[in-house]
Amino acid sequence: MTQRLPPSLTPLDAALAALLRDVGPVAPVELQLAEAAGCIGAGTSLVAYPSSDIAVADGWALRANDLVGASAYSPLPLTEAPAWVEAGDAMPAGCDSVLDADAVDASGPLVQVLAEGVPGQGVRRAGSDIAGRAPVMAEGHPVTPAALLLARVAGLNRLRVRRPRLLVVNVPGATATMHMIAEIARAAGLEVQLREAAARDAASVAEALDVSACDLLLTIGGSGVGRHDAAATALARHGDVLAHGLALQPGRTVAVGRLGKVPVVALPGSPDQALAAWFALVRPLVDRLSARQLRRQVTLPLARKIASGVGIAEIALLVEEHKAWMPLAVGEWPLQAIARADAWLLIPAGDEGFAAGDPADAYLMQE
Repeated sequence: MTQRLPPSLTPLDAALAALLRDVGPVAPVELQLAEAAGCIGAGTSLVAYPSSDIAVADGWALRANDLVGASAYSPLPLTEAPAWVEAGDAMPAGCDSVLDADAVDASGPLVQVLAEGVPGQGVRRAGSDIAGRAPVMAEGHPVTPAALLLARVAGLNRLRVRRPRLLVVNVPGATATMHMIAEIARAAGLEVQLREAAARDAASVAEALDVSACDLLLTIGGSGVGRHDAAATALARHGDVLAHGLALQPGRTVAVGRLGKVPVVALPGSPDQALAAWFALVRPLVDRLSARQLRRQVTLPLARKIASGVGIAEIALLVEEHKAWMPLAVGEWPLQAIARADAWLLIPAGDEGFAAGDPADAYLMQE
């Protein structure tokens, strides 16, 4: 069956600009470390670590300058036994090296050193792992496992982050797509709440549109113009529809609008169209709400040409093969192509595509 489309298609750039207008970053919150993973950092400073010089090996703690000339042929006698330290112990005052166990002979009545030492040998200097007042991660970047490691080592149990609150309203019939979008959103550091509309009619969908405790609202399914497609109608009754029908493929039946000050995107129930709309519309909105810095693109030559029609922005799925981007699907995405893809590439509405060998700046699927 041919998909029915809205009577006119709004250019992607115009719809995105309208959606982003007057949207700013959400206020930072402090979260437990496990909850902060994937969220966007909002500035947390660390104390220096280690706070003092520590041993990184088991052995004898000594001052290197006192051991000049010591060897097995010319043992250096000590007036008293040196301190023994285990890895992780604070270094005794005045000591700057750790000698191996067999470098000191303590078997007789006189303790003797049988080797020289080097300042810093077996020692981790204060602040060498973490400089004092250093940030856990660059502000505006995701909290990674490495950032969590720094926080735990430094003794922190909470981080200051931005975590936009997302409400996802599922219109019956799009459950699989709802879960896909929710999982992507959680991985992007959003706090996600799921809600099910009681039915596919406008009244039921409208009843589920509660923006009292969210910064962004998505509906899943019902965004077309069929008899049971009521998402845009429900939005129009209780808010403002900025655009319904985009010059975007996949994703032509997307609607965008507002409920009060909360931006709303009505995603199609089809997984490929919903995912494309997430990339083109929702992800920039999430980045604005969380104050995320620019995302990294990976540039590789195209293994073969990509043809695109002028007037509609299209998104191509790519897989990396032999240090080049191989196009998997353009405009229409089989589910297997989504599962296999490494990256995606937006082809602007004014372009006819790209030639084989052209460098393509693609975004990674998992970033």
